[in-house]
Amino acid sequence: MSTLTKILIVLLTVCSIFLCGLVATYVANAENFRQKYDQAYTGLRAAQEKERSADKQLREKIEQTDQEKAKLNEEIASHKIKIGELGAELDKVNRTKDELLARVDSFAAIVEGFTKTNDQQGLLLKNTIARLETVEADLIKERSQHKETSRVLLEKMAIIATMQEQGKRLVEEKTELQTKLDQFLRQYGQVFAPAKPVTPITAKARPAPPVTRDIGLKGHVRTVDLQNKMAEISIGRAHGVKEAMKFHVVRGDKFICDILILDVEPEKAVGILDLLQPELPPQAGDQVSTNL
Repeated sequence: MSTLTKILIVLLTVCSIFLCGLVATYVANAENFRQKYDQAYTGLRAAQEKERSADKQLREKIEQTDQEKAKLNEEIASHKIKIGELGAELDKVNRTKDELLARVDSFAAIVEGFTKTNDQQGLLLKNTIARLETVEADLIKERSQHKETSRVLLEKMAIIATMQEQGKRLVEEKTELQTKLDQFLRQYGQVFAPAKPVTPITAKARPAPPVTRDIGLKGHVRTVDLQNKMAEISIGRAHGVKEAMKFHVVRGDKFICDILILDVEPEKAVGILDLLQPELPPQAGDQVSTNL
């Protein structure tokens, strides 16, 4: 065997070993690429499944929120109707009270006139006094009913405030859920488009102010609760304040609002704010009076 032949055999052997190494390396890399592809595909499928699940949960939450809002709006409308009915009943009670007071004044005049007559008119005087006592009993009863009506009105206002707070919490939960979904979708180059509200916003009903008489009472505002539209004044029953009276709140020569008295104590009274001006809210120290 010649030297050239030996060299050729050696070269062929080295080439065979090199080719075997290349083939082994290719096979190993091919299996590794296949495994990475499977893992990436599995992760993509899982992410897509999570996205579908999140979309479904979001739709369900939005539907639930819309149902709750519709229910709350119906309940608020119902309570507003009841508040209107209570206001009408309050006006009726005030009118009846004024009529009874007028009758009391009339009977007092009759009693005074009959005290100057003879003995034959004494029996008529006794009958008139009995009728006067009946009217006063009716007046006391009407005042008690008026106080109960005011208490029921305050309870209804508290219920409305609670419902508004529940609606606010639902909106906050919806916003938080939308934020989480938006963060999740941004990982895949997408964003969430919020839906426009379809339920109209209704205005708050205010009780109609009752008919009152100006008697020249004056005082000042002690405390103000703008959230519940309530205020406390510095004069009460001892000064002549009665339930259903209306006080005008002023600051200098500026009109601020009105206060409709709901509850009276000896040295103070509490009422509901009416004719509020957003740019000029009432505050402690403002002057109040029954007539401007």
